[in-house]
Amino acid sequence: MTSTLAAGPHANGVAVAAPHARTRTGGRAAPRPRSILPGRQRWEVDLFRGRPGLARVAEASLRQSPGIEDVRVNPVTGRVLLRHDHTLGPRDAARLLHLAVDRVCTALHTPAANALGTEPAAPPACLPEARPPRGAGGTARRLPRILGLGCAAAAALAGGPLLLRFLRRPLLTLGAAAAATAVVVRRAWRRTDRAREGPDGAGPRRHAVRRIVGRHRRKFGVAALLSALSTLVEMALFALTPSIVLLVARGGSATLTRYGIAGISAQLGTLAAAGALACAVMAGTGYAAGVAWRGVAQDVEDDWRIRTYAHVQSVAPADLENERVSRVNAVLAEDIGQLGTFVGTNMHDVVQMGAGLALLVPMFLLLAPQLAWIAFAPIPLVAWLSFRFHERAVADTAACGERRAQLNSRVTENLHAHTTIKSATTEAHEIARIGELNGRCSEANRSAGRSAALPPQILRLAGGSALVGTVLLGGRAVLRGELATAAFGPLIELPGIAMLKLSRVGSASDHYQRTLAALERIERLHELPVEPAGADGPAAAGRELPLRSLRGRIELRKVTFAYPGRAPVLRDTSLTIPPGRTTALVGTTGAGKTTIAKLLMRFRHPGQGQVLLDGTDVRTLALPDLRRAIGYVTQEPFLFDATIAENIRYGTFHATEAQLVAAARTAGAHTFIDGLPDGYDTRVGERGAALSGGQRQRIALARTVLRDPPVVILDEATSAVDNETEATIQRALAVFGTDRTMLVIAHRLSTVQCADRIYVMGSGGVVAERGTHDELVALGGVYSSLWKLQSGGPVLT
Repeated sequence: MTSTLAAGPHANGVAVAAPHARTRTGGRAAPRPRSILPGRQRWEVDLFRGRPGLARVAEASLRQSPGIEDVRVNPVTGRVLLRHDHTLGPRDAARLLHLAVDRVCTALHTPAANALGTEPAAPPACLPEARPPRGAGGTARRLPRILGLGCAAAAALAGGPLLLRFLRRPLLTLGAAAAATAVVVRRAWRRTDRAREGPDGAGPRRHAVRRIVGRHRRKFGVAALLSALSTLVEMALFALTPSIVLLVARGGSATLTRYGIAGISAQLGTLAAAGALACAVMAGTGYAAGVAWRGVAQDVEDDWRIRTYAHVQSVAPADLENERVSRVNAVLAEDIGQLGTFVGTNMHDVVQMGAGLALLVPMFLLLAPQLAWIAFAPIPLVAWLSFRFHERAVADTAACGERRAQLNSRVTENLHAHTTIKSATTEAHEIARIGELNGRCSEANRSAGRSAALPPQILRLAGGSALVGTVLLGGRAVLRGELATAAFGPLIELPGIAMLKLSRVGSASDHYQRTLAALERIERLHELPVEPAGADGPAAAGRELPLRSLRGRIELRKVTFAYPGRAPVLRDTSLTIPPGRTTALVGTTGAGKTTIAKLLMRFRHPGQGQVLLDGTDVRTLALPDLRRAIGYVTQEPFLFDATIAENIRYGTFHATEAQLVAAARTAGAHTFIDGLPDGYDTRVGERGAALSGGQRQRIALARTVLRDPPVVILDEATSAVDNETEATIQRALAVFGTDRTMLVIAHRLSTVQCADRIYVMGSGGVVAERGTHDELVALGGVYSSLWKLQSGGPVLT
């Protein structure tokens, strides 16, 4: 069968078509595109999720393909980063990924391959690292482990007395538990090293918590210290309770008598005072810890949001077009908020749990070493089970976040398209689509919930077993006279407190997994390349552009440009826009008129050739200076949810009221603004929804007039106004454009008939005709035909 790539996120709105190659991938194994950029693709393959062996097989297979520069497969989330050189097209790179997944599916005898009746291919040499399928082969592979576990169980039963004598040695028990736990942690850490590699493949990143906290490590340390002190004081308070009970039961304490506190009343008062002091210290340190954690959380959240937003603002428009606005907004709001919630709440619980265990271990070793083994034995098992379910839970949480993002994106899009949906009477269709996406999101949530619900129950089971064992064995030791009652008393309360702390690990683990998924989305946004500002320099680098001496001469020299996945829009295009004059670009749709404006603004960069401003390549100019020198008014201008005055002043914030009104008059906007109840203080609503399209265009035009740039680009800037308003604007622009370079892009020829020079663009950016309006009409060519068609005259054939 032929595998089809669904249209997914991509650069410039160009979908990667299906690679015409026979592949056997299907269902959950089929790769799904996440973003397609020139030389870089991101995919999601459920087959690799939770399977590091398969991830390495796919990486090795793809790296052997010509044109592939680098491959990174994340076995935790199942995401694939594919980098390729310019000799390999997007279709070919996608086809190679599909074939690699197909080979893995075939070698593993997966249902995706067997369903088509294909013969399995020979497995790769590194296939034994992959997870085997269930069946006879899987049973045979698990047989050695089953036999090993059986032998270990038989040995434990046969050597029970010897094992018990070994376990009663606390140092040996603690050492064995620590060694087993270290082995489990090390193996889990090595398995996840590849999942934590940086985007450049330079090696594993720093631990997630260190990356989240960043430069706020000192405040984090202070908050952790306060949490630990609060927990230690709390456990000391609960350890005093059995001591007070024993004091009353025995009628006094010999220990306190030796320290000069004689009499049961004095001793009881001393212990009560110590308990009251512990309560006060516990409350004080707990309050200070809560304030400190919330402060660190707010600092972390503010830091990440500011840095992420600053990075988004520095990303090139071509790269940001590939990211959905709803996704970027979710990262800036929800995901960064998740980092703050994790630091402010869950890290507090984790530190308290660690401090409780740190106190519990030495107390068992000092007061009841013969009971230490029952308290320490479950630790390696708990660690192994936690890490075993961790990767699955992280993958489920990542899938849950992805489904939620898809649902939010579609809901946002539908709200913006409300009028379109109503006019097309597709309400039922959209309700069904939202229902389907909501069902997928709900199923992902349930799966993530099941994964997150198991670890805390394992911890409860282990903690409860340790508590029961401690009470049983400790009680017997007291009855035999091997353990003092005063020593055993505190140990009854402390395991319960430790168990209470451990019960919070489930919530902390769930939030940690959600935080990892959120951190991955944030860091993926940070991986978007920033704009190249000048000659290989940072954003402010490049040659300075003095605005006062700028003449505004624009020239394109043999420029070739193509959007990814498309034929070239401009092929060897050359034209000159003289300074201080009005030049118009007209022609068919797709002739590259708007592309020329984007190249001049450096929203895009030519593949070949040069774009010059006053004889200087715009790529060598400082980017802020270049864009300050050019006023750009698009066909669909954006207005902020603010007043009309604030929208006109945007970019020229210190303009006077007189300058504001003069700019509005020039743009033909003053009349309708003055007729509004609140005038210039009228709020325009979200994206200017309270105004008509023509009113929005005139406000955007007034914004550019107020900036007074030496070069102005009008890209269909008057397409939404009526003929009378257009005539008014044209008369005002004739005065405003005096000694100013004006580039007018239009389909309506009445807009450009007064231009000093008109270029008629053809397919591939070829300049078909050039001249003034009268010259082109007299020429009897393409422009003349368009003019007669629009003016109602007879069209020459």
